[in-house]
Amino acid sequence: MTTIDALLELPDVRRLRSALAARPGLRIDPSDGLRRLAAIALVLRPGTAPGDAADPELLMIKRAEAEGDPWSGHVACPGGRMEPRDHDLEQTAIRETWEETGVDLARDGRVLGALDDISPRTPTLPPIIVRPYVAVVKPELEIVQSSEVAEAFWVPLAALRERAAWGTAMVPIRGAGERQVAAFRHGAYTVWGLTERVLRQFLEYLDGPG
Repeated sequence: MTTIDALLELPDVRRLRSALAARPGLRIDPSDGLRRLAAIALVLRPGTAPGDAADPELLMIKRAEAEGDPWSGHVACPGGRMEPRDHDLEQTAIRETWEETGVDLARDGRVLGALDDISPRTPTLPPIIVRPYVAVVKPELEIVQSSEVAEAFWVPLAALRERAAWGTAMVPIRGAGERQVAAFRHGAYTVWGLTERVLRQFLEYLDGPG
């Protein structure tokens, strides 16, 4: 069994902890009262390939198709909107991760900190502020997908660092046909929109700008 202390000493995790301590995420002021709050979790585990424990993997999901959901079918990180029972957005990220994937960050992991808040850039999406949290978990976990999740999979950080994986892609926009957008590709999966922006920011914390 891998202990949390051992996870915290992985080179990439140590860099993330230092970066998050040096520059805590910037916050968007929701004082206008018009924007709802949400949180997602970038969940890392040690690499599972033999000898690759030092190359962590990031948990990602593909959302199930749902009528009326603007992010239906998108590849994303676990997360969702804040509920009245959540005492803060970190609790939202923990709760949503548990509900969507069965991963208990409070029991089997640790939250390291949060990246910058982000909001949609297009008026066709709901007015919302999303706070991305970074967490680590033990590798001995079973993913239990909820009905909101079509697929759950792990992406090695080495794949995120591949420059060739970043570029543009044509994606379907609800009610607007197809549009070329900035994207990250991993196998059959295309990541774009808010999640693509979060992953870029995550890499800046991990390796520095560029």
